[in-house]
Amino acid sequence: MLFMRKPASMPSIDTALPGRMMPIPTAETHFVNGRRLAPPYPAGTERALFGMGCFWGAERLFWQLGEGIHITAAGYAGGFTPNPTYEEVCSGHTGHTEAVLVVFDPARLPYERLVKTFWENHDPTQGMRQGNDIGTQYRSAIYTFDDAQQGIATASKAAFGKALAGRGLGAITTEIAPAPEFYFAEDYHQQYLAKNPAGYCGLAGTGVACPVGIGALAG
Repeated sequence: MLFMRKPASMPSIDTALPGRMMPIPTAETHFVNGRRLAPPYPAGTERALFGMGCFWGAERLFWQLGEGIHITAAGYAGGFTPNPTYEEVCSGHTGHTEAVLVVFDPARLPYERLVKTFWENHDPTQGMRQGNDIGTQYRSAIYTFDDAQQGIATASKAAFGKALAGRGLGAITTEIAPAPEFYFAEDYHQQYLAKNPAGYCGLAGTGVACPVGIGALAG
């Protein structure tokens, strides 16, 4: 069976599943706020992209930030297979991690707030897993859309790494890289925990606060 075993390492571009030309079907609108999921997005908004374990709970964290969030969406990023299905991603043979796209208004909600939410609500030291969720699809990642996001992500990683070390925790394994192609996940994954309030959420932070902010990240 293709999907019985999950490799603990990333596939190569040559060994990844081939995928498909056309996007898989997904929801048209956000279940919580009714806004259209697909671009174009309103002028003045920006995009952020995070992988922090199962995307069900991760997506809820960001839409619950409320003011300043335009939409959130669950999907796949960071791999080789174009337009993958959930089953293909779960196999470990696409290279993708479960990711959350956040479209936000930086005038109302700064990127630093999103990054703080990211660091404090999962364990970024676990490599190819998040708690009991094991596999390449659960790895921690920040994918950035411009130099400003790259700088904030990198500085926050260093600051949070020091905070974790001060509590005796391990080194951060989070990948920080320019944003790759984002593929929307299937309809039933979008805003899953709003549709299924008692559904699974395996996210758990370290209990360490992230010192994100202009003063904290300077130097």
